[in-house]
Amino acid sequence: MLIVAALYHFTRFPDPAALRAPLLQRCRDNGTFGTLLLAPEGINGTIAGPRAGIDAVLDHIRALPGCAGLEWKEAGAEAMPFHRMKVRLKREIVTMGQPDVDPAARAGTYVTPADWNALIAGPDVAVIDTRNDYEVAVGTFDGAIDPGTASFRDFPAWWAANRERFAGKRIAMFCTGGIRCEKASNWLLGQGAKEVFHLRGGILRYLEEVPEAESRWQGGCFVFDERVAVGHGLQPTAHSLCRACRMPLSPGDRVDPAYEEGVACAHCADRTSEADKARYRERHRQMLLAEAQGRRHIGAP
Repeated sequence: MLIVAALYHFTRFPDPAALRAPLLQRCRDNGTFGTLLLAPEGINGTIAGPRAGIDAVLDHIRALPGCAGLEWKEAGAEAMPFHRMKVRLKREIVTMGQPDVDPAARAGTYVTPADWNALIAGPDVAVIDTRNDYEVAVGTFDGAIDPGTASFRDFPAWWAANRERFAGKRIAMFCTGGIRCEKASNWLLGQGAKEVFHLRGGILRYLEEVPEAESRWQGGCFVFDERVAVGHGLQPTAHSLCRACRMPLSPGDRVDPAYEEGVACAHCADRTSEADKARYRERHRQMLLAEAQGRRHIGAP
């Protein structure tokens, strides 16, 4: 059994580039795969590997400036959900495009998964899903508002166009692991919102801690790895990825006439050429061959 650790932490890194090589080496030395992002505002990412390897990398991250209080969420995986290990330098660890946002200085009120249901049942509470539209399509909380955004960068413009709808409302926001909500809550407070709440640990912690019989979650939670989506108890759902456009696909999507495994789906079939499809078919053939031979295909998406 492999361990999958999802983490983020807002802190100030004066020189993120200096942290990259030692962190990447620690990951490689300990057999972990995944992606970690470093930026002046902190660290974000998901890694997978053996228990000892994950522990070694987490120890390294907790020793970084301001990261002693790092929190993370874990799940198990039977197979490695990543194909390589990457540590990337970014301007932001989650891109909102608002230069004055600083969640390390101020964020909304954290709400534990145990208290979340009571909060969002309030008649004066507007529940907002801060994730992208394709994530919301996989699953969301009952009654949550979907901004319909294709990117987190679009959230400020959506709020500016809709803020009057929420006059006199308390705002409760949620996202996959909590990172987008921390930035969004800081931004909303800066825009004059009075009461802003967000789900501590995000959907993943809610699905881990709240019994399914008491849950207000519907569907799966999209995750950015080969598990595609998870449900209650963080168990993988029946979703898969389109290897052409990377959109999550339900079992129903896979019976659509436009779907061809490894090649196309209804979201992208009319946007790729026959030459593209031929290339994807060959890639898929090579991946199946590598899998049958028990080796990793280096061109896997």
